[in-house]
Amino acid sequence: MPKLSTLSASKTSRVLEFGPPKTGKTQLASQLASHFNLLHIDLENGKDVMFKLPVEQQEKVEVISLPDTRDYPIAIETCLKLVKGPCSVCTIHGKVSCMVCKQAGNEITDYDLKSLGPDWVVIFDSITQLSNSAIAHITKKQPEDYKLQFDDWNHLGILMDKFFSYIQQAPYNVICISHEVEADSEAKKKVLVPVAGTRNFSRNVAKYFDHVVYCEKKLGKHKFGSSTLYSPSAMTGSRTDVELESMEVPSLLAIFKPEALPAGSAVPKANGGNNSGASAAKSILDKIKK
Repeated sequence: MPKLSTLSASKTSRVLEFGPPKTGKTQLASQLASHFNLLHIDLENGKDVMFKLPVEQQEKVEVISLPDTRDYPIAIETCLKLVKGPCSVCTIHGKVSCMVCKQAGNEITDYDLKSLGPDWVVIFDSITQLSNSAIAHITKKQPEDYKLQFDDWNHLGILMDKFFSYIQQAPYNVICISHEVEADSEAKKKVLVPVAGTRNFSRNVAKYFDHVVYCEKKLGKHKFGSSTLYSPSAMTGSRTDVELESMEVPSLLAIFKPEALPAGSAVPKANGGNNSGASAAKSILDKIKK
C-alpha cells in the first residue's frame, strides 16, 4: 500500500469561480493568457471580455463557441462529449460530429482535452448556462409552461454529476465560471453557492474542485476571495491555502503558477506575518511538486 510520502501532488488544478454578473470572473481567468494557452468554451459570449487582452495574448486563446438556446440546447451535449474524450466540433453549430457541416464542407475542429499539457487551461463559461442547457435538453419535448417534475430534477442531477466527475478527474487545468444562488448550509444558514443545477447539488459542487473563488464588487472595485474564511456568507476554499484577497493585484497565477507572480505582488497578512496567501501557496507547491 503506497504511503503519502511516496506520492506526487497533481500537476494541474481545478478552479470554480462564481459571483454576481459583471464582477470580473471571465477577466480574472483571461489574464492567465500571460503564461498559458487558453481553451475558452464559450456558452454566453463571454469571449468579448478577452478582447481587452494584448494581441499577443489573444493569439494564445482558442475559442469554442456554443450557440446554446432554449430551443437549441447544444451546450450540455457538446460539453459532456468534450470532457469524455476526443471529438470533432463544428464552428457554426457547436455540435459534435455535425453531419450538416461535414456534408457542406464547413469548418470542423478536432479536440482531445486529455492530451492538453500543463501549459493549457480549459475554461467553461458558464456553468449557469450549462445548467440551463441541461434543463432545456430534459424538457425539449414539453410545452413552454411546463414545470419540472421530480424525475426531471433527478435527471438534471445525473447530467451535472457526470460532467463534474470528468472535471474532478481531469488531467488538465480547468476553470469553471458560474453565477451565485442562495442555499441553506448544513447549519441551516443562508449561504451563496455557485449555480450548478439544483440548489442541493449547487451546495455540494465544491467537492469536485481544488479551489473555489468568490467574485464580487466592493467600493467600486472587483474583489476576489479564495480562503475558507473569506466570507461567512459565500462558499470559498483552497486546498493549498491560496488567499487571493491578500494580494495587491489578485491573480489566478497564485494557483496555477505561483512562481510567475511578480515580486511584491502580495500584501502581508493582517497579523504582521511576512507571508501572503499567494507566497504561502508557492511555498507549499514548491515542496509538494518536487
